[in-house]
Amino acid sequence: MFAETRKVSCVKNSKSGYGWIALGLLFLISSCNREYQPKPKGYNRLVLPLAEYQISPDSLPYQFEYSTSAKLLRDSSWISERNWVEIYYPSLKANVHITYKKLDNREQFLKELLNDSYNLTSKQQIKASAIDEVIVVTPSGKTAVIAEIAGEVPSQFQFTMTDSSKNFLRGALYFNTKVQNDSLAPAIEFMKKETLHFINTLQWKN
Repeated sequence: MFAETRKVSCVKNSKSGYGWIALGLLFLISSCNREYQPKPKGYNRLVLPLAEYQISPDSLPYQFEYSTSAKLLRDSSWISERNWVEIYYPSLKANVHITYKKLDNREQFLKELLNDSYNLTSKQQIKASAIDEVIVVTPSGKTAVIAEIAGEVPSQFQFTMTDSSKNFLRGALYFNTKVQNDSLAPAIEFMKKETLHFINTLQWKN
């Protein structure tokens, strides 16, 4: 009596074990047939400043609009000159560095400045994956040469503006962070638009 009961119990456990093994194999087979879908690349959440602007101070020989969320600072570098400024965006740790030169109808001086600007942009080629240069005309009829630089570069956007006789201005965008440019993509695109707003609103005072 006891022998028969034990035998039946043994058979039941055996069938149950085979069932789990079969279920496990079925799961493995179905898993192997599934296509892997990579997760989209994520970016850090950035709070972008509002599109609200103010006029630059009268102390400069040129005028422009810049964000109310930005700080207008004097250039603090050792080579800085009187009319050089930095437009700093604290929330993005972004900086648009502006240099200015008075030409006084010196054609050779203008050529030197343009050549220096070209060389500064060309230095980005070491790490750049692409450099796109375009010439744009602002609503007020001014001409700007813009260079958009892709890749892990320190400056992603540079430009020059001149009236060829009295004024020459150069701008360059930088981020004061070690984060890779892929992660900074939304901030870079925002700052490009901000820099274009600077270009479109720039006015010479003399």
